[in-house]
Amino acid sequence: MKKGIEILNKNVVYNGFFRMEKQCLRHELFSGGWSNEITRELFVRDNCVAVVLYDVERDKVVLIEQFRVGAAENPINTPWLVEIVAGIMEEGESIEDVARRETREEAGCELLDLIRINKFYLSPGGSSEQITLFCGIVNSENVGGIHGVADEHEDIFVRVVPFEEAYNMVISNQIDSAIPIMALQWLALNRLLIRNR
Repeated sequence: MKKGIEILNKNVVYNGFFRMEKQCLRHELFSGGWSNEITRELFVRDNCVAVVLYDVERDKVVLIEQFRVGAAENPINTPWLVEIVAGIMEEGESIEDVARRETREEAGCELLDLIRINKFYLSPGGSSEQITLFCGIVNSENVGGIHGVADEHEDIFVRVVPFEEAYNMVISNQIDSAIPIMALQWLALNRLLIRNR
């Protein structure tokens, strides 16, 4: 049963590369009635599309590596994370358009097919961002090198690895970002089905 929510007040407290809002709200309770007023900060971010690029013929995965400022806060690990292709939706784009654009920009290759995996919130306790996750079928034969969009300050290292190596990077915690972990676990469960279709 869908419950009601009432936004009593909303203020933008920061508006830069991202936006932060302070909201005063109340919502319906499971036991009936309404909650007291609650104040929450909300990290407002446009929705994102992510694509795990898989070469069916070669049983290989295209991985990218790039600097992530959030990971720089942890002195134990490196802020250069191994990830999959992903990007923010721009106005007027479909999720499939974003998948194709980001695959070209970040990995330098073209999608042959696109399989939708799921749509989910990344951190709904404080962020509005939703991710649509795909498996993109590609030919990885000539893929690799350094890619990215210069005016977005992207410096992306692209490499192609056997699926087993990519999955072992999840198991050994060399891949420690949520989206590629979920994507590679999905691929581990569905890889044979994809290869046989």
